[in-house]
Amino acid sequence: MGQKINPLGFRLGTTQSHHSLWFTQPKNYSEGLQKDQKIRNCIKNFVQKNLKISSGVEGIAVIEIQKRVDVIQIIIYMGFQKLLIESKTKRIEKLQLYVEQELNCVNQKPNITIVRIGNPYGNPNILAEFIAGQLKNRVSFRKAMKKAIELTEQANTKGIQIQIAGRLDGKEIARVEWIREGRVPLQTIRAKIDYCSYPVRTIYGVLGIKIWVFVDNE
Repeated sequence: MGQKINPLGFRLGTTQSHHSLWFTQPKNYSEGLQKDQKIRNCIKNFVQKNLKISSGVEGIAVIEIQKRVDVIQIIIYMGFQKLLIESKTKRIEKLQLYVEQELNCVNQKPNITIVRIGNPYGNPNILAEFIAGQLKNRVSFRKAMKKAIELTEQANTKGIQIQIAGRLDGKEIARVEWIREGRVPLQTIRAKIDYCSYPVRTIYGVLGIKIWVFVDNE
């Protein structure tokens, strides 16, 4: 079953935890879920509009949301400090105001904290953004995957697997290509596997990127 379900959900309670922490009545669950997705979209849109990103990599690894009675605690894990150095406090205040306006927050006010992660290219979300940027610039998918693996070797990881599906290099027939380096034990629950599924829109159509990273437990 390790290959049939999401690797993150497969390991909840062992090596993975939820990215959204809150409780609500069953009838209000879908509304809370949609609000979480809207918060994440607002943050990503703000980063794209306000930060000058030349490489196409936003650097957002994970967005954790913790809802309390009167506060929505949002923790953004980012990989590149240089995106936040310039007037960091003012940017966070603008981001909080932007999220508050988009969500029409009345009873719950957003409180945003930004945390920098140690090895950016050990995170599958940042790697997927890097590969997506390369594919949009018409770089060969094989070259993009090999470059991503070279970047991963600098981080503290034990293995990586990358899969890209769609009209690769503009071919008329869609296909699936993948590459693996090191160990990626998908059926071992105690193995700390980080996973990402990322769609990228190109001139040839939508390509799907999937990345599995075997993170060192130490």
